Amino acid sequence: MSRPPLADVRILALEQYGAGPWGTLQLADLGAEIIKIEDPLVGGDVGRYVPPYQEGESSLFFESFNRNKRSLSLDLRHIEARSVLEDLARRCDAVFSNLRGDQPTKLRLRYADLQHVNPAIVCCSLSGFGMDGPRATEGAYDWTVQGLAGWQSVTGEPGQAPTKSGLSLADYCGGYVAAIALLAAIWRARRDGRGGDVDLSLFEVALAQLTYMGTWVASRGYEPIRRPHSAHQTIVPFQNFETSDGWVVVACPKQSLWERFCVAIGRSDLAEDERYATFDLRNQSREKLLPELEAELASRTTSEWLEVLGAAGIPAAPVNDVANALADVQAAARNAVVETEHPILGSVRQVATPLRLEGYEASYTRGPFRGEHTQEILREICGYDDRVLESLERAGAFGPSPSTRQLAS
Repeated sequence: MSRPPLADVRILALEQYGAGPWGTLQLADLGAEIIKIEDPLVGGDVGRYVPPYQEGESSLFFESFNRNKRSLSLDLRHIEARSVLEDLARRCDAVFSNLRGDQPTKLRLRYADLQHVNPAIVCCSLSGFGMDGPRATEGAYDWTVQGLAGWQSVTGEPGQAPTKSGLSLADYCGGYVAAIALLAAIWRARRDGRGGDVDLSLFEVALAQLTYMGTWVASRGYEPIRRPHSAHQTIVPFQNFETSDGWVVVACPKQSLWERFCVAIGRSDLAEDERYATFDLRNQSREKLLPELEAELASRTTSEWLEVLGAAGIPAAPVNDVANALADVQAAARNAVVETEHPILGSVRQVATPLRLEGYEASYTRGPFRGEHTQEILREICGYDDRVLESLERAGAFGPSPSTRQLAS
């Protein structure tokens, strides 16, 4: 197996919860060294305490975002801790944080604060709203961003309450964007010899995910509405259909797919009907067309329709629950679920990285205990000896020690 693609990348991460840890997880799975700096006075990353599967400072939630990382306990309120941070930054490619927008300036985590120790350092902030503007000092979470960015207004059934996505997609999109931005900024710094600030916000990432809908609204004043059964705004059919025993998703975003679909369900007459001849006409006539399709799809089971539609080359899928999704034959064939052992949580099975590069196979280690690697990192990267480490510990730079049980091997 070849050397990991990002084996020569080292990032300091002042991160917690979802968006930030998700972004650095993508890089860790590709071999980057992620040094997770945790605040000892608040017990480290709040993700350690998310129920239901949580014991002490360990949780399955935390494991989902923090495998393949190392943890260093550091109380940045201490003046001694500042010198530790700068010694680490001197030997890292980037300092990444997902704090409130005003915090990188207050904590002196911007390029102007760290360029004197490393002119090539990249200082990346992923916050709710960015480091300037009227909302810069506001906190934000996925739930609130999905509301503010308009996502909830187009999610759910017509006439029902606004609905967020079942997953924290604003956070995860933000994490992916952060990973891309970090790689681009590190590449530029290595090429040009100078780093700089990277200022990202969950709000702007969420706005960007509006894509064509945002373009329609901004350009033509389009008014998006919620469609029944998770239907596409304008393409018909492209939605969930109820079968005799469940639900099936059908997608016909091409004219050829629409024509084959009609034949497959025994309604070739619909493909020949001039009222439904084009994308636009089908959208205009959806109130007449969809009841016809719904009646046909309700006549057989989900598995029967999947066999029929699959044979016709129509994109279709069952509406699985999570357990069935993880057990799908494709997931099994691609080894999409991996397992690690944890001293407290026992066997931890989670979804593998989707990033697959020829010649590299990701390996997986459990998430770190809080501060588990503090001395190891500072000896290895900064060259600190016992005297320096003991002095820092006495001064309180590392904060109170975690429970010895958490550090069990």
